[in-house]
Amino acid sequence: MKLRKIGEKVKNFFKRKFKHSSLKTEKTQKTVKNLNFLFRKPQIFAYNLIGRKASWIIPLFKGLDTSLEKSELKISFRAYVSLTVLTSIIVSAFIFVLTPIIFYFWLGTELLSSFLFGIGFAMLGGAFTVITFYLYPIYRADTFKRKLEDELPFATAYMAVLAGAGVPSDKIFRSMAKINAPLAVTVEAKTIVRDIELLGLDAVSALERASRRSPSEAFKNLLQGFIATIHSGGNLAAYLLERSKEFMRMKRTALQKFADTLSILAEFYVAILVAGPLLLVIMLAVMAMLGGAGEMGFLDPKLLLYLLTYIGVPVASLIFLIILDMISPRW
Repeated sequence: MKLRKIGEKVKNFFKRKFKHSSLKTEKTQKTVKNLNFLFRKPQIFAYNLIGRKASWIIPLFKGLDTSLEKSELKISFRAYVSLTVLTSIIVSAFIFVLTPIIFYFWLGTELLSSFLFGIGFAMLGGAFTVITFYLYPIYRADTFKRKLEDELPFATAYMAVLAGAGVPSDKIFRSMAKINAPLAVTVEAKTIVRDIELLGLDAVSALERASRRSPSEAFKNLLQGFIATIHSGGNLAAYLLERSKEFMRMKRTALQKFADTLSILAEFYVAILVAGPLLLVIMLAVMAMLGGAGEMGFLDPKLLLYLLTYIGVPVASLIFLIILDMISPRW
């Protein structure tokens, strides 16, 4: 009898143990699932956390909604603003904690100076994060615009072939939407087809909506001419062929201008980001050997050398690359 009771107690113990472990496993899986969702859709988490309380912040981002729509980012305006605010808070807090530790323990700066550096860099990091989020849709819209304009000479020629074969206007864009390639024209065509098939718009209304939304003036003018040709009953194939030749001429002209500008940019790069930092490094190294820290206060030459090497040159190079990409023609 005693052995039977002991066996039942052991059996009940393992049942309870396995039951608790299965509950823990379910909780762990649920936590992992929530974390995966957070990393895949951070804007939803930010909107649930901040979105309904950030009504006073919305007017500060005036004009961002238009850039966000033109950038082809599949995210709502309020969710994007919430993500911007949440990211800037996280970045500022991280920099505020990390900067004093680096300055005090690694660079040997005084505690008060390290704390002031932490406040300053935290404010700078938060402001830079907000500016980055504000400029990213503009930059993405400009990149999409130039990519779209780069494809226009060939896309209009393809559309002219389809129009010459008697294909209706809506089926021209359906054919372009089925192109299995990562093209900006394909993205626009898919949006037009979605407006027709899913939202129930007619072809002309869908083209007008795409024209208002497009970041490219060239593509906007193309669609408006497309609509005008449909309304007037003109020769659509001849119109598209003429626009294709015009776009090709503009592409050749833009490439010739950029070739002349590239040599000037190369000289600026050598002067500002090669020779300039080299002279500053030599000057600061000499000042450090001669003991110039007393004249510089808490910003001694050694610290300035670290800032120039690990922050100044990489940030300046990144800015130069962004400028180069922004002025590079996509025609």
